Formats: sequence, structure tokens, C-alpha cells
Amino acid sequence: MLSDVIQDLLEEGLELLTEHLVLVVSAIVIASAIAIPAGLWLASNARGRRIALGLASIGQTIPSLALFGFLIPIPFIGGIGQHTAIIALVIYALLPILRNTVTGILSVDPAIRDSAVAMGMTRLQILKMVELPLAAPTIIAGLRIATVTTVGTATIAAAIGAGGLGVFIFRGIASVDKLQILAGAVPAALLALAADGLLGWLEKRWAVR
Repeated sequence: MLSDVIQDLLEEGLELLTEHLVLVVSAIVIASAIAIPAGLWLASNARGRRIALGLASIGQTIPSLALFGFLIPIPFIGGIGQHTAIIALVIYALLPILRNTVTGILSVDPAIRDSAVAMGMTRLQILKMVELPLAAPTIIAGLRIATVTTVGTATIAAAIGAGGLGVFIFRGIASVDKLQILAGAVPAALLALAADGLLGWLEKRWAVR
């Protein structure tokens, strides 16, 4: 019966949604831990900034399914499963976070920095108490873009055995089952909207401080 099918999809869907969240959260946390400190350093290093942003941009140009495939045969990195998918998702998430961190720091008014220096603040104090608070809305905007993009890209991870909501989508395509496709696509879309709304709220809240 249709009700039994829907019940089965709901039960499996909770497990796949959890796997999807693990992929997305892991990728964003790792990408942020790399990109935000790198962006803070690159803001004062023009040459390094061009190289780093160029490399991150190259990573964005590789089709997602191809990137997953490229990583599989690499020793210690590749293989089938979540770890390979997370590495690929981190590569995709780096650029918006890195670029917005650099942009946020560079957009701080030089006069504000000069005032902080005149007050006797150290470089670390200026970064912590002046630059980061002012750049925070821009950095959060980068996180917002990266998170929403990662939610969608993570559906491809099912192709390499990483689980997630993409399992429903690939299974539905293979069996021409619209219900299974919707069971994967609708929660993924709602998750992306929820993440966008939450981070958008944080961005606006920080901007008015």
C-alpha cells in the first residue's frame, strides 16, 4: 500500500537526513577552520592572496561528480565512503569562505585601524576587537553561501557510497520512481532553505551591532 511505502521512506529518510547533516556540518567546520585563518593572513599578503584564491577557484570549476571520481583512487585520501565525500565538499566550500573573509578584513576602514593603533592596541588586539567584529557579517555571508551550496552538492555523495539524501535521488532515477526522487530532493531543499534562513538571520543580527 502507498501508506506503507511512505512510512518506509520516512523511516529511512531520517537516517539519510542524519548522514546528510554529518556530511554538510563536517565539511563546513573543516573548511571554516582552514579558510578563515587563511583569509585573515592573506588579507595582508597580496601575492599569497592571488595564488590562494586562484587555487580555490580552480577547485570550484571541477564538476562535482568528476571531483568525487578523481579522489577515489588517491591513496590515504580517496576510497568509497564519507571521508572522500567530505574532502570533496571541503574543496567546494573553501572559496566563498576564504574570499569573504579576505573581503571582510580588507573592507575595514583604514582610519579605524589607525585610531586603534593610536590607542596603543597590538596587532592581535586590532584583529580581535576591531577587524573581526566589523568583518563578521561578510564572513557569515560566505559561510551562508558555502553551506547552502554544500547541502546541494552533498546529494552527489551518494554516488560514492557516502549516504545522505542523494541515495533516494539516485535510487529514484534508476527505478524511475518520482516518489523516491521527491523523498530526497524535498528534504534537501528544505534543509538548504533552513540553513540559508538561519545564517541570514545571524548575518543581519551581527550587521546591526
